[in-house]
Amino acid sequence: MSHLLIKLKRSLDGSTALTATRADGFATWQRQTGQHGHFFSVHDLTHYAVETVLGCRAGFFGLIADGWEISDFAPPFARGPIPAEAREIEVVVSLIETAQTAAEFREQSERYVSGRRAVGREADDGCVFSDDQLERIRALRQELIERWFRDRRRRGTRAGLRPVRRAVAALPASVSDGN
Repeated sequence: MSHLLIKLKRSLDGSTALTATRADGFATWQRQTGQHGHFFSVHDLTHYAVETVLGCRAGFFGLIADGWEISDFAPPFARGPIPAEAREIEVVVSLIETAQTAAEFREQSERYVSGRRAVGREADDGCVFSDDQLERIRALRQELIERWFRDRRRRGTRAGLRPVRRAVAALPASVSDGN
């Protein structure tokens, strides 16, 4: 079973850095500046919530645990196309980030799935899960975001998330000041 230690760090200039350290000790990281720093810290916390609650094996963090580097998710896509499950998880993350209510999430998700099928493309059932799972994702995401921004004024704030264990649902997350 793969483990991944995920750390987010915010610098005084507003930039953030994501570092993911695999069980073998190898780390991959990326720094985001300006508005990208704000967006990607929340986006990465949303990925963590979705992949943890749903027990995803091939989402963003699961692929990193299996040897991908963060740069592999951007052109020129050194590892080739991003796997279908990871693409579907990205859709779920995007829907959760934009939908204000569970009903709105369901509506957008149904539109996405029917749109994929209308053009002859398969839509993974990764976009279909229980209301309980959706509420657990939203609650974990909200907790992580609140904890991340609560210490916003502190210098060099870090969010350390417990290791992601592939295929294990509902791992608790711990976000703390890492000074």
